Amino acid sequence: MSVRAHNAILLPVLLLVACGESELQSYDLSGHAMGTTFNITLIAPPADADLNALRIRISEKLEHIENIASTYRNSSELSTFNLNPSTDWISVSQEFCEMVSAAQELSATTYGAFDITVGPLVNLWGFGPSNRENELPTSDEVSAAHEYVGYEFVQADCDQSVLRKTAKLVYLDFSGWAKGYAVDEVAALLEREKLENYLVEIGGEISVRGHNAKQHKFSIALEKPISDNDIQYSVWEFSDVAVATSGDYRNFFDEDGQRYSHTIDPRTGYPTRHHLTGVTVVSSSTAYADAMATAFMVLGPDDGYALAEKLGIAGYFLVRTDNGIEEKLTSQFEKLRRP
Repeated sequence: MSVRAHNAILLPVLLLVACGESELQSYDLSGHAMGTTFNITLIAPPADADLNALRIRISEKLEHIENIASTYRNSSELSTFNLNPSTDWISVSQEFCEMVSAAQELSATTYGAFDITVGPLVNLWGFGPSNRENELPTSDEVSAAHEYVGYEFVQADCDQSVLRKTAKLVYLDFSGWAKGYAVDEVAALLEREKLENYLVEIGGEISVRGHNAKQHKFSIALEKPISDNDIQYSVWEFSDVAVATSGDYRNFFDEDGQRYSHTIDPRTGYPTRHHLTGVTVVSSSTAYADAMATAFMVLGPDDGYALAEKLGIAGYFLVRTDNGIEEKLTSQFEKLRRP
């Protein structure tokens, strides 16, 4: 019984929309980081800006984050923590401690739907560093992995820069949060350089400030899946916000006619099986938007939407129905007007 994977790496789900008007000068930087691609656009940077030096600092910043939060690097601080079987307090960097602490707060807010301890289940289902190529995991395997999932298994004391896990096999996975965090860190770097108009995109997670080269808000196309091979787009204009999307139509596998999404429910141990196919969150923080989009995908079209409304979050939900894809906009998202 073989498992066939589709799009093992989540492709960008937010696309930039080009226009045909005259433009201000812009500077573009792109490359690979965080296991995906990144694109940065600076609009009319000052003439005396050292863009080559800025490029180097951005690359160094992304490399620094990977050295902290990558599950694909055995030498990263995250991997070192995961491989350490000790349940004693362990000294870590202040940044890593604060990342874990922030993730724990988000876990509590989402009732465990967002949980960085989901790593054992992500790996078991073949969406981690080692892809599973053979049979589906058994219920016993899922139960065994699920025994070590729960955000209460990790404790952080960032006054002392220490962490501890209360069970040896706890394994953290930042994949639902790290790209958003990296976007925020690069945006903060640009802010320190007094750059006022820019777009930062890493793996589909976006932060924009000011205006685009046309001196308008940035136009961003949100993907709307019609079928596995047919995508439509809904275009929105944004400025001074962060935008993150999570969906089940880019990273999944089929087995015996059943789709298994990369979105694993930390509460059950299994891939989600509901009708929510994608959700976009708009916020002031990309890391927050990234985590909340992940949580809403776990919670589904009803519970996810209800939590978004309760928290006052701008959310754009795409739900599969018998009549196609239905859009559900939270009241905060309704306030964002189409171009």
